[in-house]
Amino acid sequence: MYFRVLLFWFIGGCWASAAWAAPAQQAFTDWQVTCNNQNFCVARNTGQHFGLVMTIGRSAGAHTDASLRIELGGMETPLSKRSAIAPRLLFDGHPLKLTSPRWRIDPLRIMTNDGATVAAFLAQIQDGQAITLNGGQQIISLKGLKAALLFIDDRQKRVGSQTAWISKGNNPPLRVPPAPALKEVVAVNPTPTPLSHEERSSLLDYGNWKMSNIQCSLDPSRREVRIWALTDNKALMAISCEAGAYNTVDLAWLVSRRKPFTSYQVRLRLPFTPGSGETDMELMNAGFDEKNRELTTLAKGRGMADCGIQTRWRFDGQRFSLVRYAEEPNCDNWQGPDAWPTLWITR
Repeated sequence: MYFRVLLFWFIGGCWASAAWAAPAQQAFTDWQVTCNNQNFCVARNTGQHFGLVMTIGRSAGAHTDASLRIELGGMETPLSKRSAIAPRLLFDGHPLKLTSPRWRIDPLRIMTNDGATVAAFLAQIQDGQAITLNGGQQIISLKGLKAALLFIDDRQKRVGSQTAWISKGNNPPLRVPPAPALKEVVAVNPTPTPLSHEERSSLLDYGNWKMSNIQCSLDPSRREVRIWALTDNKALMAISCEAGAYNTVDLAWLVSRRKPFTSYQVRLRLPFTPGSGETDMELMNAGFDEKNRELTTLAKGRGMADCGIQTRWRFDGQRFSLVRYAEEPNCDNWQGPDAWPTLWITR
């Protein structure tokens, strides 16, 4: 009996942090690490890479799930006439060695999902200066890589473990806590009755009345009222209110579908504190994904949308709850919103 109590205390003490993982995003010289609420961590090089990027991902837990890829790309990089990159990759001026048979080599990308291959490759390069592309200006700076990998070891409680990438020890893999349970936000009334022509017309009239009674800086001629069926008795109404060069701030309300109309304003609050310190979200470039029944926002860091914040929210019957939060602080022409690293995910 004493052994059972002691074992329960030990497992509970080691895995207490698995109940919830605070998201984190941090920069280490030329590397960025993002770890979400599942303690899944992804790291990549940033800065003046000219389209050559290494991305490393690792799941939490005792298993050694990991991935690594080096690819030539970017949002505006013409790729059709590029030569294959594998034979041209240099590590500190010398040909990069890819000795494991578990590498998959494509013309513009090399990648592996084999944990042992990832670990061996990181051990090979972690004290180097750069990976470059022969005949081009592309560069993967390795300054900050080792600190980024140590950060992942620490976040996933691998320090002193056999599974650590940097701070290895003799602790067995089973001492590493598992990923926290994935939260679920259940959609209410996922297939609502579509708005009739009469309903839509009446709600748009109500929206236009609402629009004339709110304080907005956007010119009235540029304001827009949008309506979506949310449930069988509620609609979602959005009105554009403020605008900048590439972002529009919307205001939104939940509105009854029957007269006399009643409404209350939608307010979005994050379940965690992001790097900005602000947990209240503006409805920036808001939309509604009718297929997935989710309210979406996209705050662009600049017009080409290579950086910023993208969120998705699901209505649970009372309020909109966060189902996905992705953020890319680096405006380096690498990837669009759907590929930004996530800090929060749900089922």
